Amino acid sequence: MEKKIPPEISGTLRKFMLRVPEVIDHCSGIKIFGKVIKSIVFSTDIAIIRNVNADAVIAVYPFTPQPIITQSVMLATDKPVLVGVGGGLTQGKRVLNLALHAEFQGAVGVVVNAPTSNEVVKKVKESIDIPIIVTVVNEMDDIDARIKAGAQIFNVSAAAKTADIVRNIREKYSDFPIIATGGPTEKSIEETIQAGANAITWTPPTNGEVFKSIMDAYRKNQPHP
Repeated sequence: MEKKIPPEISGTLRKFMLRVPEVIDHCSGIKIFGKVIKSIVFSTDIAIIRNVNADAVIAVYPFTPQPIITQSVMLATDKPVLVGVGGGLTQGKRVLNLALHAEFQGAVGVVVNAPTSNEVVKKVKESIDIPIIVTVVNEMDDIDARIKAGAQIFNVSAAAKTADIVRNIREKYSDFPIIATGGPTEKSIEETIQAGANAITWTPPTNGEVFKSIMDAYRKNQPHP
């Protein structure tokens, strides 16, 4: 049966929005609580999150996790949110408490950083009823031990080595859910999908970058691009 393209409806004002690369639609997606997620926007910028067509949000940032940030993102978005709960600078019981709080706020999954110990992963897994997503950053990570500890999804973020690590995990675990960074081009995204990624995280342009083309047009007395 021929695949049908769904009809699209867009308003005049909201047709200007960020769109994830269409190649991401080639991956299988991961079904979490009945919703299939293929594209995940990597941002905590509420203006960006409200104006992007990604399936979900991954709210991970380089500071100690704070529930007020999680709450702000989830109040603003109409998408499922995967919440970072630490594991690097933030360790131990605080990770567990943040994970519990994220679940209570409505997150559909929690993300722990690569340095998180398997003991902490195990305790988080035993305490929450949403998926625990473990970040993988290099080929030295003990994938078997992570799964035994309770990892339910891997989040592979290894820069240029991402596709290779995804491929290595997929060769051993044919059905294990994998989220991965897709890289800067459609070619790199496609490579990551072919390696076995089920869903792709996409880093959007910043507000400043989006504004640049708009302001350039305005300076020339041209309409909004």
